[in-house]
Amino acid sequence: METTNKAWQEKGNQVFIGNYARYPVAMVKGEGCRLIDADGREYLDFLAGIAVCSLGHCHPAVTEAIRRQAGELVHVSNLYYTGPQTELAELLVANTFAEKVFMANSGAEANEAAIKLARIYSGEGKYGVISLEGSFHGRTLAAVAATGQPKFHQGFEPLPAGFSHAPFGDLEALEKMIDETTCAILCEPVQGESGVRPLDKEYLQGIRDLCDKHGLLLIFDEVQTGIGRTGSLFAYQQLGVVPDIMTSAKGLGNGLPIGAMMTTAKIAEALVPGTHASTFGGNPVASAAGVATLKIMLEESFFPTVMKKSEYFQAKLRELVEKFPTLAKGVRGNGLMLGMVLTEQGITLGTDIVNRLLAKGFIINFAGAAALRFVPPLIVTIEEIDQLLKALEETLAEVQ
Repeated sequence: METTNKAWQEKGNQVFIGNYARYPVAMVKGEGCRLIDADGREYLDFLAGIAVCSLGHCHPAVTEAIRRQAGELVHVSNLYYTGPQTELAELLVANTFAEKVFMANSGAEANEAAIKLARIYSGEGKYGVISLEGSFHGRTLAAVAATGQPKFHQGFEPLPAGFSHAPFGDLEALEKMIDETTCAILCEPVQGESGVRPLDKEYLQGIRDLCDKHGLLLIFDEVQTGIGRTGSLFAYQQLGVVPDIMTSAKGLGNGLPIGAMMTTAKIAEALVPGTHASTFGGNPVASAAGVATLKIMLEESFFPTVMKKSEYFQAKLRELVEKFPTLAKGVRGNGLMLGMVLTEQGITLGTDIVNRLLAKGFIINFAGAAALRFVPPLIVTIEEIDQLLKALEETLAEVQ
């Protein structure tokens, strides 16, 4: 059987629904920050499965945990306790504000759980969730309704009721939207899908204050910012603003599908047996991967090393912004969740830049029609960052 990129593309196009704008590449192997396609071509990965493989591809400790657990127990449903799931929940509780955890399979599922919890905890008649313009919370119907980008709504109306979107950065407008039906405010500490747009500490604190003033729950969607992406286990820990409910997924299993919704013991009491569930959520193999991932990240030197690489990367990106002012106008983000913000001219070339880098063997993406996004594995080296920067500089020179 032929196993080239073209062969896999042709086979895939025969059987897959066409909802993905896939690149004509079939990845067959990964190690660290490197991927290899079916033609034997090597790529330096600065997308990490969209902020998922935070310890790189096939990290030895995570791979061994998966192999070991797959040989012992793969699935029994959440009608029973399992060791890996319990150990993962213990790690999350010990290293966050949370006291209780619900395990899901994805970020969208974790956000659905958070929305349901906010509604049932708040009581009858309080169902409204306010999120922010530019936000992204997932692809399920409620998560799409919470997402503050109309392009994701098109074709799926009428969306579930009870969701509204406040102007980004405007606390006064946000407060005016609060009424007797509102139960929660939902936001991401950094909006990844609208071009790596951080919410500053004062803005987040203002949202926290509004929740306290009006008796609302504050939900942080840390699906993309969590699990080390911004240089701490969760972004809220750098900002000093603590939510009532928090969601996580993406990097939690370093590639295996797993999500988590975390909250306080008092709020968690609202989800009694029968109110919410997941067949596969936190299955033993995915949980074992999560335990291995967190144990590595919680080592003392891990996050300081990430931040050193972040500072270097940001400084070098700013040098490129200065060198190509017609294409780029700034750098934003935290940790190794960074965006090069493009000018109007640069935006028209964003997709072309990504495609040219792919042809050179470098993987990034163009987020929110606003910024080139860099979310490499957190284990990326300075040498690998330099390789990407050199290719990016060459590419910007080609298109300017």
